[in-house]
Amino acid sequence: MSIEISKKLKAIRESEGLSQAKFADSIGIAVGTVKQYETGIRGVGTEVLLKITMHPEFKKYTTWLMSNETNEAAGQISPSLSPDGPENTSSSQKSRKTGTQPG
Repeated sequence: MSIEISKKLKAIRESEGLSQAKFADSIGIAVGTVKQYETGIRGVGTEVLLKITMHPEFKKYTTWLMSNETNEAAGQISPSLSPDGPENTSSSQKSRKTGTQPG
């Protein structure tokens, strides 16, 4: 089972060390909207997903955000591969599916 988009947004934000307000400001939406997304009260629309995936600091999460997969060779990671924020994004893992049960 995949991780909900709301949980993924929160994981990305926390991985980057951003408050809800800073994350909202960086993608040009209201902080209340971020809160609603993260709690699942409101669904994330295509326009906001595009803002996130096209933002220079968040592009590296695009594949994971949309498909639960990573591809480090292409610069695509998950927040679990970047536990210390954008400065620490290397790992020995090449490509993996995240947010799913092993097996």
